[in-house]
Amino acid sequence: MNYKIILFSAFVLLLSACGGESFKKAPLDNLIRDMENQKEFSILLHDMDVQGNFSKTYMHKYKIVTVKDSIPEEKITDWMEVSKGTFNEHMNNMGMEIASKDSTGALNKTPAPPGYGNYVGNSQYGQWRTGSDGSSFWEFYGKYAMMSSIFNMMSYPARRSYYDDYRGSYQGRQAYYGPSENGRTTFGTDGKYNDTQKTNKTWFDKASNRSFKDRVSQRVSRSNRSSGTSVDKTTRSSSRFSGKTFRSRGGGFGK
Repeated sequence: MNYKIILFSAFVLLLSACGGESFKKAPLDNLIRDMENQKEFSILLHDMDVQGNFSKTYMHKYKIVTVKDSIPEEKITDWMEVSKGTFNEHMNNMGMEIASKDSTGALNKTPAPPGYGNYVGNSQYGQWRTGSDGSSFWEFYGKYAMMSSIFNMMSYPARRSYYDDYRGSYQGRQAYYGPSENGRTTFGTDGKYNDTQKTNKTWFDKASNRSFKDRVSQRVSRSNRSSGTSVDKTTRSSSRFSGKTFRSRGGGFGK
């Protein structure tokens, strides 16, 4: 009987140890937890990296966007280590909004184009305008104009047709990468939206090395096969802060 009790106790301890590791919060979840008192926010996957030759370390940087006293703020985090699973999950989501909280307190962690979770389409921050070609695009009000730069909308304005497609068929249910042209999506890691964001990004610097990109792609492919993960066709596969704070006028993040 004592032998059985010892075995059972050892089994319980093993399960507890495994469970603790399995439920260890990811950096993104910690960021969300730390901002639970923020009325609204948007978190973008700013950069990513794979370090090491034999023992791999997977890293993310995030861009956090908030509004404080009607002033848009952005913050770039330090590099944060993530699990291989998390890295693989977001391989196609660089430049995307991977978490957002809207004014109702609703949290959304389904990848979306930057700003789509709360700021685009919200009459508090801007309005839809019609261009000379007859298409509608989002325009932020003057005091929120900095958001156009933060979300890279100076080069690629948020189109009403994209936004309506996202809200009608994807929001909270499925990642939205926009229309595809010649096999290339609009948003995401390899999307045309990222063309103007490649400067000073570790991922793109390394990805220009074909062997690096191939090695990462092979690892992700093997991981997806072993875990049985299916990949959406449109994706073509799938003290914390030290960065500078940018505001439309002086001040720091969260002050």
